[in-house]
Amino acid sequence: MGNLTPPIDGRSFMGARQGCVEDVCKGGFAVIGAPFGTPYDLRGIASGAADAPAAIRAASYRYRAFAGRYDFDIGAPLFDPGQIDLHDLGDCAGDPADPGTAVAAIETTVRAVSARGALPIVLGGDDSTPIPICAGLDGHSDIHVLQIDAHLDYRDEVRGQRYGYSSPMRRVREMPHVGKIVHVGTRGIGSAHLQDMEDTLAAGNTIVTARDIARSGTGAALSQLPDGANVYVTIDCDGLDPSVMPGTSVPLPGGLAFYDVVDMVLDLIRRCHLRGIGFAEHYPEFDINRHTAIAITRIISNAIGMSLRKQSA
Repeated sequence: MGNLTPPIDGRSFMGARQGCVEDVCKGGFAVIGAPFGTPYDLRGIASGAADAPAAIRAASYRYRAFAGRYDFDIGAPLFDPGQIDLHDLGDCAGDPADPGTAVAAIETTVRAVSARGALPIVLGGDDSTPIPICAGLDGHSDIHVLQIDAHLDYRDEVRGQRYGYSSPMRRVREMPHVGKIVHVGTRGIGSAHLQDMEDTLAAGNTIVTARDIARSGTGAALSQLPDGANVYVTIDCDGLDPSVMPGTSVPLPGGLAFYDVVDMVLDLIRRCHLRGIGFAEHYPEFDINRHTAIAITRIISNAIGMSLRKQSA
């Protein structure tokens, strides 16, 4: 299925079983590495973000020993990665001379996992990866997107490239199966022009700034998503405060706190249908004591734990 390569050094996410799409069952969870999507030039294929899937797996690996211990975040024992339907499918590989092959592999793999009724968990990778991920979720006729990010990522094109790092949310919003995008955590100054902000609002999307969350809590974002909605969550590491996720290329003060993100994900799972979750813009070279990779691991652990509780309710 697609072009998938095994995890580096044999270390799977949290020590989960390695497998292929055919091993994933309805209600299960599939970890997919997406080192790169559509770079602006060939140097982007070897960007620091391409090392993120391996770094996250390495940081998560020790949690395999904690199975059965009480997890204070989910209020229950931590699941045993070897006893639930959690598979690590490896990384979506592509020809470095033709990045489109990696993009196609991401889209194909996500679509196959979603078609089996499982939850794709995507470890990116640069910030163009949400485009093929969301394209692969076209089995859902109306899917909303919760984007946690310091930036809108709503540029139409940069240097002639319409599928690059600054454009994923615009390309995603153009997909016929995608509904509203809720941009959460925006702050500071970045790639957005005034026209980009006006365009996303005109398309029916909503902007909830990091300051809005600090003042009003996570309800300011979650109230924008209807109960029972299908939702994809995309988390750019710079959406969180650098004290939580320092390993990113554009750290900005004033980002979301760890529990802002955890609470949004858990509350979303309780009242909506989580159809996928993905991460982008983790640069391990800038990380400090694996803080970013561990925070990503814990967010995923919370999402899996709450999903299992909802299934058993």
